[in-house]
Amino acid sequence: SCPLLFLFPGTDVGVIGGGANKENAAAVTPVTAQPLLLTPESWNLLVTQTPAKEKAKEGETVVLNCHLNSPQHPSLTDLMVKWYKEDEKGQMDLLEKNVTILPNNSRIFMSGDLSQGDVSLIILNVTTSDHGIYFCEVTLPDGKVVTGDGTKLRIRRALGLFGMEESIGTIIGVVAAGIGGIVVLIVVLTPQLRKCILCMRQESRQ
Repeated sequence: SCPLLFLFPGTDVGVIGGGANKENAAAVTPVTAQPLLLTPESWNLLVTQTPAKEKAKEGETVVLNCHLNSPQHPSLTDLMVKWYKEDEKGQMDLLEKNVTILPNNSRIFMSGDLSQGDVSLIILNVTTSDHGIYFCEVTLPDGKVVTGDGTKLRIRRALGLFGMEESIGTIIGVVAAGIGGIVVLIVVLTPQLRKCILCMRQESRQ
C-alpha cells in the first residue's frame, strides 16, 4: 500500500505540473501576438505642405508641395492620397485615391513619386476661381487619416490688354481734365483780358 501512496503524489505533481505549463503557455501566447496585432496602428506618418502661402498670376502653372515621411515604413505605395480645396463656397474634392476626380479637367493632377513620398499637386493655367486653401490628406492602410496644414493659394489678375486699356483710359481722363481746366481758365479770364487790352489801347492813344 505504501508504493501507492508515493505514486499518487507523484502523479498529482505530474498533473499539476502539466497544468501549470499549459497555463503558462496560454498566458505567454497572447503577449507575443499583441505587437503583431498592433503593427498597422504603429504608423507615424508626417504630412508636410510647403509653403503655407503661394501666389500666382492668371495663366501660370502652380505646384503645391506635399511630402510624406514615415521612418517605420519606407514603402509608401499602399497609401491613398486625397487633395481638396476650401474657399468661401465650401469644400471641393479635387483628387481621390491618387487620381483626379474632377470631370473633364486635365488641369489638376498629382505629380511626383508616391514611393518617394512626393504627392505634390500641379495646377495648370490657373484662374481666379482656383484661389483657396488646398489640403493634402493621406489614408493609411489601417484607415487612419493624416492631413497636412494646408497651402493658401492667391491668384493675381493678369493685366493684359484690358489692363492697358484701363491705363490709357486713365491717362486720357487726366489729360482731358487738364484741358478742361485750361478752357475754364480762358473763359473766366477772357473778360478781364479784354478790359486790360482796352485799357492798354486807351493809354496808347493818349
